[in-house]
Amino acid sequence: LVSVLLAALFTFMVVRLFHFLVIPVLVIFVAVVLYNSVTNGKGFGTVINDYQVMVKSNWGKKEQKETDLVVMPSFFDGPLTRTVKALQSKVDHRDSVVRNFGVRHSLDYFDEYYQKYGPLVRTLSLFKYINGHFKYVADSERDEYFATSKETILNGLGGDCDDHTILMVSTMQAIGVRCRMVLTEGHLYPELFCGDKKNFEKINSAIMNLFSKEVKGNIYFHEQDGEYWLNLDYSARHPGGPYVSEKAFAIINL
Repeated sequence: LVSVLLAALFTFMVVRLFHFLVIPVLVIFVAVVLYNSVTNGKGFGTVINDYQVMVKSNWGKKEQKETDLVVMPSFFDGPLTRTVKALQSKVDHRDSVVRNFGVRHSLDYFDEYYQKYGPLVRTLSLFKYINGHFKYVADSERDEYFATSKETILNGLGGDCDDHTILMVSTMQAIGVRCRMVLTEGHLYPELFCGDKKNFEKINSAIMNLFSKEVKGNIYFHEQDGEYWLNLDYSARHPGGPYVSEKAFAIINL
């Protein structure tokens, strides 16, 4: 009722304010319609008929309005995106078996250097154990299978590059170490976050000292925006072994 009264009041005010324009507008409208009826046959009857058709058409479509399109991201995911998500889902650093494995083998080597290098020796010890005991086992040609770290631990540390990488990053994360995975053509490898250049040089010095027998050449790493990442692949018995490929299809942060 209130809205009706307000609408009526508004109409009354408009008419009062613009009453002097009403008659001229009507005269012009009638003249235009008469002119059209003479020149192309569109008169009052045509105008009314067109209006009726428009109303009926809109009313008939009332229940046929287009609904909002709900985009399901997984529907548009390409093979690469699906692979990245599958790999991320296999990182199980919170699993108790993975955690215990990481802690236990972070204590296997270099304990006497803890005072000099601090927690870094735990990282290097865990790397040395994994790369010294991991054995390559290919997946079925029919399917690519990504094993969780727990599965790889329970099967005796056997698997392919995907399984090695997932094991490495999961157990490293289980002891508080930041890592990432890099997907390249036909291969996946892990990288260790080293921080800035100063911290990377400390890590590099520790590797040259603790892996003096294993290091035969350069230490391989990636640097971007002042952040250093060290290769933890099984391409060498020491951290910073050579990269299989410099091309990366995806960098998988965790």
